[in-house]
Amino acid sequence: MEITDVRLRKVNTETRLKAVASVTFDNEFVVHEIKVIENPEGVLFIAMPSKKIKSTGDHKDICHPINQDFRTKIQTAILEVYNNAPDPDEEAEEEAEDESDEEK
Repeated sequence: MEITDVRLRKVNTETRLKAVASVTFDNEFVVHEIKVIENPEGVLFIAMPSKKIKSTGDHKDICHPINQDFRTKIQTAILEVYNNAPDPDEEAEEEAEDESDEEK
């Protein structure tokens, strides 16, 4: 299974959540809501989409890779896009500049 597209939205928060991604496989299947999270040591990792179990308060993955090699493949692709994406503040500044250029 090949990763054919990664779309990512960085979030402007002071929390551990840094971005939310969607990954397309073989141009046929997409997984939304993959989170990019920063651990207390500053290392980024991904968390697969999950739902909260009301009775226990635990979170359970909706979907996930079966083996570590595929998880690493997904994480590497997402973090590559994350590292090359502008920060949310930079995007807002660029959009404001574009709008002011259009007004001129």
